[in-house]
Amino acid sequence: MAIKIRQLEKEDRPALMEILQNTPEFTVDEVVVAEEVIDGSLDKPETSGYFSLAAENEDGVFIGFISYGPVPMTQHAWDIYWLAVKREFQGHGTGAALLKAAEEKIEQAGGRMAFIETSGKEQYDKTRHFYLTNDYKEICNIPDFYAPGDAKVIYQKILG
Repeated sequence: MAIKIRQLEKEDRPALMEILQNTPEFTVDEVVVAEEVIDGSLDKPETSGYFSLAAENEDGVFIGFISYGPVPMTQHAWDIYWLAVKREFQGHGTGAALLKAAEEKIEQAGGRMAFIETSGKEQYDKTRHFYLTNDYKEICNIPDFYAPGDAKVIYQKILG
C-alpha cells in the first residue's frame, strides 16, 4: 500500500476526530486533549509548539496522523504527543511512516531525541510493542501514575 505523508490541513479535522473517537484505547478526556493539540497545530503551529502530519492512502483517503512538538525548556528534546491510524489500515506501515516522517522533521528542526509517553494498561500492549519495534527504548515506568494499575511508560529514541 502506498502511503503519502503531508502536512495536516483543517479539512482533515473531521476524519481525524473520527479516528480518535473510534480508537477504543482513547478515553473521552484523552480525545479532548488531542483535539486541543490538533487545533494548536492547525491554527498556530509556530507559536503553539504543536506540529501535525497526515497520512493518506493511494486513493487520497485520510488514514492517520501524528502530532509532535519541542519539549519546553529543553534544547533538543521533542515529544510525540499523538499517533493514530484508522483501524483497518493498522499493521500496514502507516504508523511507522508517520513516525519516521515526524522524526525527520524533528531532526531538521535541530531535535536530537524524541520521547513518547503511553499507558501501561494491557490494552496498550500492541502500542508499546510498536514503539519498541520502531527503535524506541523504554526508559521509565511509573506504576499507578494515571490511576491504580495504570502505569506511565516513557520511551526515548536518539535521533540522527
